[in-house]
This record gives sequence, C-alpha cells and structure tokens, in this order.
Amino acid sequence: MSHDQVRVTRALLSVSDKTGLVGFATALSRLGIDLVSTGGTHKALREAGLTVTEVADLTGFPEMMDGRVKTLHPAVHGGLLAIRDNPEHQAALAAHGIGAIDLLVVNLYPFEATIAKQAGYDDCVENIDVGGPAMIRAAAKNHADVAVVVDVADYAAILAELEGHGGLLGAATRRSLAGKAFARTAAYDAAIANWLAGQASEAAPPPFRAIGGTLAQGLRYGENPHQRAAFYRAPGLVRPGVASARQLQGKELSYNNLNDTDAAYECVAEFDPARAAAVVIVKHANPCGVAEGDSLLQAYERALACDPTSAFGGIVALNRTLDAEAAARIVEIFTEVIIAPDATEEAIALVAAKKNLRLLLAGTLPDPRAMGETVKTLSGGFLVQGRDNAVVDDMPLTVVTRRAPSPQEYADLRFAYRVAKHVKSNAIVYARAGATVGIGAGQMSRVDSSRIAAWKAAEGARRIGAPESLAKGSVVASDAFFPFADGLIAAAEAGATAVIQPGGSMRDDTVIQAADEAGLAMVFTGHRHFRH
Repeated sequence: MSHDQVRVTRALLSVSDKTGLVGFATALSRLGIDLVSTGGTHKALREAGLTVTEVADLTGFPEMMDGRVKTLHPAVHGGLLAIRDNPEHQAALAAHGIGAIDLLVVNLYPFEATIAKQAGYDDCVENIDVGGPAMIRAAAKNHADVAVVVDVADYAAILAELEGHGGLLGAATRRSLAGKAFARTAAYDAAIANWLAGQASEAAPPPFRAIGGTLAQGLRYGENPHQRAAFYRAPGLVRPGVASARQLQGKELSYNNLNDTDAAYECVAEFDPARAAAVVIVKHANPCGVAEGDSLLQAYERALACDPTSAFGGIVALNRTLDAEAAARIVEIFTEVIIAPDATEEAIALVAAKKNLRLLLAGTLPDPRAMGETVKTLSGGFLVQGRDNAVVDDMPLTVVTRRAPSPQEYADLRFAYRVAKHVKSNAIVYARAGATVGIGAGQMSRVDSSRIAAWKAAEGARRIGAPESLAKGSVVASDAFFPFADGLIAAAEAGATAVIQPGGSMRDDTVIQAADEAGLAMVFTGHRHFRH
C-alpha cells in the first residue's frame, strides 16, 4: 500500500557521476538524514567532512573482486525491499539487524560513454554495472516506501520537496521517480544487449531486442499538432549527425526538422569532401536538389536550380565547413536548418542575422559505409534492419547495352545513384554534370516517378528560359529495376543518354532492348536502394 508521505531518515548514495554529490549529501545531512555510501562515493563524502557510514560496515563484508561485489547483500536489499507496514517484513529486519533505507541515490557505471569512445572489449565489460541496477530495481519496486534517484538533474527538486515538507516525500514524487528508474535500467540494459549483439559473429537475429534512449529534447508536437513527440539519443551513439550536432542558434528544432535534417546530412555524406564541395537540399525527407561544385556556393546554386520552389522552407546540408560566401547566399531564401561539419566565424555571424534559422555543426560527416541499424515501428511490434551502407563507388558497374557510357556519363551515373539511394521509392533521379536536374520520388509506379522527374527538368528549363529540358543530355538513376520498359522510354523521351539501375527484372531483356533502340547506355549495379 502506497503512503501519501514517507519520511526519509536514511539514504544510500552510490554514484559513478559525482556531479553535485557533495552539495546534495550535505543538504540531506542538514535535514537529519543518515548517510550510507560505497567506495569512491564514501571517500568523496568523507573528504568533504560529512559523517557517512560505509556499506561494508552495514554488510559486515568488505568490497571484494575489484568492487564487483559490495551492495549485493541482504543488509542492503532487505533495507530497500522491506514493506514498512508489513509485520513479517519488520520482524525480519529486526531479527537480522537490518535498517530500512528510505532514499536510494544511484547513477550507473558509464557503459554508454565507454562504448561511445570505442574502448576495448574488456574495458566495456568492466563498465557493466551489476549492483547499481539491482538496487535501483529493488527501490523502484518498493516505491510505496522508498524513493530512488537515478538522475543528477533531480537533486534540486528532491531537496526542495524534502526541505519544504519537513523531510517528507510524496507518493506522486516516488511513483514518478520509480518510473524514471525502471526506464533508466531498461535503456542501460538495452545498450549492453545491443553492444553484445554487435560483438557476436552469428548472423541469426537475436531472440530478444531492446531499444533504449535518453531524452534529448521534448518536442511541441510530432508530424502534426495533435501528435505528442520527443527526441531521444541512442545509448553509445558514435554516428555523427543530427543527434550529436551542436545547435549554435535558431529556434527549437521540431519533429519534422529533425527528421529532414537527418535525411539531408546522411545524403550529403555520400559525397567525399576531398573530391568536391557538395550541397543537399531536402524537403519532406526527400532531396529536392543535390549538386557538387568547386565551392559550396557553386554547389548550392546548382542544387537550388533543380527545384527552387520546393527548396523554400527546406533543409540545407553541406559536406564542408560553411563559409561566408555560401552562408550569404543560403540566407537569402527562407531556410529552416543548415547543417555542416563546421562553420567559419564570419559565416556564423551571417546566419545569426536570421534569428529563427537553425545552424547545426556536427563536427564531421557520418561514414556512409558504416554498419548500423534502422528501426520502424509496426502495430504490435517493430522491424529492425541493417542500414543501407552500400556505396556505388564500391559496386562493379556492368554494361548491358551495345553502347558503354562515356567517362562523363559514368561520373554522372555514380552521382545520380548516390542521390537515388536517399530518395523515397519509387525513385528516379536525372542528373547532369554533377547536379540533379529532376527528381521523382515516392510514387506507386516507377513510370510516374520518371515522368515527374522529367516534368521537373522541363520546368527548370522554362524557369531559366532554356530552349530545351534540363534533362537533355542527362543520365538517369533508378533505385530499383525497371519492371517494364515504359519508365526507361520516358527517360529517353526526356533526353537522357544513360541509365543506372540494379537490374534483376524478369523483363531485363526487354528493357535492355528498349535502351539499345533509344541509343542509351545502361549499366547494372546489382544493388537495390529501396527507401520507404
């Protein structure tokens, strides 16, 4: 039975992160609360001049096995789990000389931080906490009588309630703390389980999967105002991107901002900054313009030219340090977010003039070849798959038509296929001279994507007063095979000269014949890039 108020007379503190520890413990002591602690925590409190009992004196056993065994003892767990108004529990405490513990303060060994810095296997194992989660779960289960604190950020609120209510903590507080405690151990165990799964050599999926995270930001709403939402960082995050970036300025990122910014930065990472400057403009999670150039400004101008209408209110991702020249041009139109590895001081100052524009600096680019996983929820479950880390530069391109691509066509085919990987299926990308000129995304039929992309290219020509479609002389990338020749014929009619696609259709021969009849060069990659 939960009590409205519980008086805290004894607290056990065992923390890895000692931020705020001494001040918090000092305030508890002033309230007349007896302090018990372990190892390094005990040492820190004694050095601060506080009176504190060591756990070893409670249990009658010293810490052993390099600290692996210290709190796994009935003198600790009995004090946490005893129900206060249960006569049998109280008799057991008395019979064994166990004192009740009313407040547990624990934060765990830094396992997530250890794997994030890619420490060695043995070091990671040693940073798996055993006693801490056991105590947290015991105290959280018995939250009718015990309060458990697992977050340094809660110290101030706990002290305020204790000081304002004569050493008492309310039931609502204890229940809230218990929920947070179980979520913390769940996220911690998820990090361990997923890390160990990643170390395993077997290819079979593990029979159990856990997903955990730490709240990075509460969001005003999700995709739509009636949907609740929040942003969580995954434990042990090592992949550079929106979750690790510093936001230098601008209003709070929304759910859609975060989703689109991630899409933009993952796409721009496909373009090696040592080869050329690259810019990706994303709207609603799809690239609407991508280009390489000698400078970021040139790349941005060429990416913007693909679809300036869609670029309005979009996300701009760059593969190099944002400079003043590019920043001055980008801020001329309404842009939601700019994300780059870094930015010059002059560029930062130019962006600062647009107070609502968010500027994110991620430090470096993510590796498009790196392994990882993506998760998609379903009704009653979720799907897990390895991230699409196939890169066109690593693929042998098989020429299947009478005509082979020219060197320029080969370069543009690879460029277009990098982009197609990040366009929602069905995806068709027209590109010329290292820039997209038309993108068709997310259609139910591939021929419709091809026609939309061709229409975009024609609109681009009309916009600049060009005499013919921008698709004239372009190449075309398809994220999956052409099931019929109609999509390829549409590309030929738009003026494309070469095609890159995975191949593998039962009608490949028909499609190849259509390509030959149209004078197209076509290569197969053997790798599909579906993106739903």
